[in-house]
Amino acid sequence: MKYNERPADHTPIRTTDLPPTPVRDRNIMATAWIEAPASLLALGDDLPGQPTAEYKRRIGPWILWRAGPAKHGDARYWAAHSDDLTRAFTLRLFSDGSAQGAGPSGEKHDRFRAWKEDLRDHD
Repeated sequence: MKYNERPADHTPIRTTDLPPTPVRDRNIMATAWIEAPASLLALGDDLPGQPTAEYKRRIGPWILWRAGPAKHGDARYWAAHSDDLTRAFTLRLFSDGSAQGAGPSGEKHDRFRAWKEDLRDHD
């Protein structure tokens, strides 16, 4: 099922219960995450349509969420360390496919893949 066709899941969930791999049958909404920081809840506030962030997956100790479409639109990714939710990083994805954000290494990234690799390589 395509990500934008999956039903929104508003069932309350804790950090420890977020699955390690992508969820293919529903979208877990940030508003359902009991420990969700305000920065995540406001992730899509300045994007077209003000999308609510949806859970995507874990990358090592990092919890990955996205507000907006996966491609061909304005979106923002947010990742936080599961042991310290104040260690959070964002990547803005633009409709032309370009990106802008910093990862845990402090390096600035203009590609989503490089940002994810930065998360993977730093715990």
